[in-house]
Amino acid sequence: MYTKSTPVIAVIGSDGSGKSTVCEHLVGTLSKYGPASYVHLGKQAGNVGRAAANLPFIGRSVGKKIEKTRVKVDKTHHTVLSSLVVGIFVIRRVLRFRNMLKLRQQGRIILADRYPHLQVPGAYDSLTLPTTPSKNPFINWIAKRELKAFKWMTHHHPDLVIKLNVSLDVACARKPDHRREALSKKIEITPKLDFGGKKIINVDADQPLAQVLAQVDKSVEKFMDEQGFKKVIKGETL
Repeated sequence: MYTKSTPVIAVIGSDGSGKSTVCEHLVGTLSKYGPASYVHLGKQAGNVGRAAANLPFIGRSVGKKIEKTRVKVDKTHHTVLSSLVVGIFVIRRVLRFRNMLKLRQQGRIILADRYPHLQVPGAYDSLTLPTTPSKNPFINWIAKRELKAFKWMTHHHPDLVIKLNVSLDVACARKPDHRREALSKKIEITPKLDFGGKKIINVDADQPLAQVLAQVDKSVEKFMDEQGFKKVIKGETL
């Protein structure tokens, strides 16, 4: 186990920017420096929907609601049921975030696909429910719990943020099943996020995949060297 704190590296970007591919590759790169773990800190609506469907009494109804709406971030009107769905998302995200912190305490290098923030409420990976009071006390209660959870999670800043900046046309070509308007909003929001002023690396995700991977590899290796981590092969430090 390392005697110093291992880093948390977050990869963010719009759908179609190549996050999953980059993260899959970077786990291998980081493993050269020691044990590394991949974590997903987004909503994962599909997984939550399947899990919620197994809940007693309300499971089927909640599961269908999740699959139908996927809790759109630009939705301004929330019902009790949609707020309950948000609550399920929040619980799941907090549990995964706690597990990420536990892995880091064990000395593992963390690679996070997405990261929670409060910089642009309603944006991807941020709050879903509005912070303005609702007439429904249950919705207000859920909203307060969501805000509290995000304040706690965003208190833990990532050490390195890799932004995959993609153009709208390229993102739409890669994700033809996604709405152009939704992708446009995510692409517009990405440059505004700094996650507490930590080190940020901007990557042109329109480039061919090989060039993108080469750039992130070079940037991550430079960062790890700056942090004092050396590559380890077969128990030997290089």
